[in-house]
Amino acid sequence: MEVFLKMPELLAPAGNLEKLATALLYGADAVYLGVERFSLRSQAGNLALQDLGRACEIVHASGGRAYLTLNAFLRPGEEDDCRRFLADLRPMPVDAYIVADPGMLSLVRDIDPDRELHLSTQANTCNAAAAQFWQSAGVKRLNLARELTLEEIRAVRAGTQIELEVFVHGAMCVAYSGRCLLSAALTGRSANQGECAQSCRWEYRVEEAKRPGDFHPIEEDERGTYLFNSYDLCLIEHLPELIKAGVNSLKIEGRMKSAYYVAAVTRVYRAALDAYRDDPRGYRFDPEWLRELEKVSHRPYGAGFLFGNADARIHPEDSGYRRSTDFVGVVLDDGGDNGWLVQGRNRFESSEQLELIGPGMRQAYFKVPTARTQDDSILTVVQPNSLVYLDLPQGSRKGDILRREHG
Repeated sequence: MEVFLKMPELLAPAGNLEKLATALLYGADAVYLGVERFSLRSQAGNLALQDLGRACEIVHASGGRAYLTLNAFLRPGEEDDCRRFLADLRPMPVDAYIVADPGMLSLVRDIDPDRELHLSTQANTCNAAAAQFWQSAGVKRLNLARELTLEEIRAVRAGTQIELEVFVHGAMCVAYSGRCLLSAALTGRSANQGECAQSCRWEYRVEEAKRPGDFHPIEEDERGTYLFNSYDLCLIEHLPELIKAGVNSLKIEGRMKSAYYVAAVTRVYRAALDAYRDDPRGYRFDPEWLRELEKVSHRPYGAGFLFGNADARIHPEDSGYRRSTDFVGVVLDDGGDNGWLVQGRNRFESSEQLELIGPGMRQAYFKVPTARTQDDSILTVVQPNSLVYLDLPQGSRKGDILRREHG
């Protein structure tokens, strides 16, 4: 008899209201977002406090859940400011706060004792005893340290009843559970205060102090060496193992990524999870899912630490992102007889071949017809941020995305 397994939540990033709506449209069960204070992505286009209520309305109207990141580590002198901020947040219908600092947890418990709490991966929880400790402190869910293997995830699951969350896709930090000091040392911008300069992605050349120009050959080419440059995480091929391990939530990294990235990645993981839910016994990995993930901007993919340290690699050859498609437009609305109202995101031209993608792995290629402005002028070139009417493939919908092959 097939044993029923509860399907995990698909948790996607929402750097702003557009990305929030995109994540929900393309299949996320829940989103995580930040506001202007005490979040570890200070450059993510975070929401203003006055927009948070609206964000929660959008999420709840779709049947989803919204989690607010408050995962910065407090410094001496910040406690009173944080107390006032938490008091301002208290009326907001956020489903949970994501915290990392025990001090932040304590302040939330004091000011907003009924708020659900999730523990960030920044707390690097690696074992069942730690999980039980955090559960006793009032945490309902914890995001496990990214350094755990699949067997270790199973061991934590067997030793605790707390909800478990793991990252399945996105950028990996070279430091332990993301607790890196490199940015602070080189730029004065602390990653643990939300201001990471991504110094690990820069070009580095190793040189002996008394031998200027004598570079140590650590897989170095003419561009330098990328000693600290981690592979991006991609676990799309291993979702059944995580589901069977009892993971409750699968998290996609990327609050600083584009709406296109959120859409393209979320819809692939949604498709894979739905395929497994509908037929776990007959489930087969679809190679098209991985091909789709290759089309978004990313560093080389790896499985992180899931199967042991050998797979958690840096990428010395190339610090740059790779992608095979460009995001050129988003469908805003049905314009009736005028066609579809599209906002350009990158320059494209009439007669150019584009691809339309939408939720549910819906996609179609088409040649760009003549673009018309709202005053019925004809355009042969659509510029970024311009609004135009286009005739799109049958079945197109609001929220669909237009892309083209890169290069």
